[in-house]
Amino acid sequence: MGALTMMVWSMALGAIAAVAAARVADLLARPSVSQLRAVSYHLSVFLLVLVLSGVLRVAGSPGAQRLLVLQVLAGPLCVGLSNFWIHGWLGAAHRDRFMASALRLSALLLPALAIAALWLPPAQRLPAAAAVALGGSALTCWLTFRAWRTGDPLALWMAAGCLLTLPAIAGLYAVALQPGRWGLPAQALVALCAALSNGLTGAVLWRRERHEWRTRETGGTSAIDPVTRLHSSAALVHRLVASRKRRLRTRREGALLAVTVFEPERIAALVGSAGLNEVWMTVASRLQRQVGVVNPVGRYWDRCFVALVETIPASPWLRTLGLKVAASLRRPIEVTGRGGEPVRVRLDVGVGVVHLAPGHGEVEDVLDDAQRLAEAARQMRSRTAMADPASGEVLALEQAAPAGRHGPPPPRAASLQRRAH
Repeated sequence: MGALTMMVWSMALGAIAAVAAARVADLLARPSVSQLRAVSYHLSVFLLVLVLSGVLRVAGSPGAQRLLVLQVLAGPLCVGLSNFWIHGWLGAAHRDRFMASALRLSALLLPALAIAALWLPPAQRLPAAAAVALGGSALTCWLTFRAWRTGDPLALWMAAGCLLTLPAIAGLYAVALQPGRWGLPAQALVALCAALSNGLTGAVLWRRERHEWRTRETGGTSAIDPVTRLHSSAALVHRLVASRKRRLRTRREGALLAVTVFEPERIAALVGSAGLNEVWMTVASRLQRQVGVVNPVGRYWDRCFVALVETIPASPWLRTLGLKVAASLRRPIEVTGRGGEPVRVRLDVGVGVVHLAPGHGEVEDVLDDAQRLAEAARQMRSRTAMADPASGEVLALEQAAPAGRHGPPPPRAASLQRRAH
């Protein structure tokens, strides 16, 4: 390796290390599992470039057999680790059963295939490892693009980062296979792809981490509502309209949840307006945590919150989600009383769940349906309600049978009103 080539790869490693160092500092300031996963990803990219570029061979002089083992394992392990954390980053469990299964399976399968490649003849090990790593990376790129098509705007940037990873991995393995063949321009291009992919992916990871941190701290996702910092009703309707268009194109199912808090004036009389605002922020935070940060939550009006789950793994999953939301919101909330003392309050809530088929009705009708179901849920033991897909009858969520993919759409608001009363 010449001096200029060594400088090129050292610059790429320095750029990757700088991003990793920034994430380590962020991890120390705000420890979390997602932060730890991000740091481990950047470190795995650093080791991948170090091992495959030839820098380790020059700087560390490992034995040929040991270096070959590291080169075979580096790519699949890095991509497998990426698929592990990207499963959580995309909120795959909240979005798509196929996506969740594919990412989990690939995170386990890629390292296993890399280990299996070590049993191949020496000349076939690196090509096999390159094929495994490129296949896993292509799967990640496709799944992130799929997530963007189903309503995650940050996923497009992640897909761009994954797209840059493909030439980076292919080039790194090409350099490892034939160290003396590739000239400085080709290696500089591969190094640039590796550094740009790591930087772009790191920026998107950090942006969502910051989003989640703000959700935990302030209970909202968008600085619109002055109290909860959630989407306003107008912004929420806009998101619902855009979501409906995407589901018509993708033929995916979704859900809309409405949460109504009854008798907030009782809480205001006990803890004052400042304490009531703390209650609203807690409701927003708990609701956002249950549906996942990838799904928008809004304050439709004073005591009604709405959450859009754009895509769902399966219709029966709605029962679990609705019951978890109701249980979370019914837990005691500790707020500051009028005299500054801590006061624990319990909310009287109702949760209405509407199953969104790909061709569901107008947004205003769906919102009205969800609110009426939330009102009816006050009479249910679980404080959750859903319309029976066959009869339109309002039932407790644990008794309702959600419609299948080709089941009938939810009844209109007028029908719900008649059946609820």
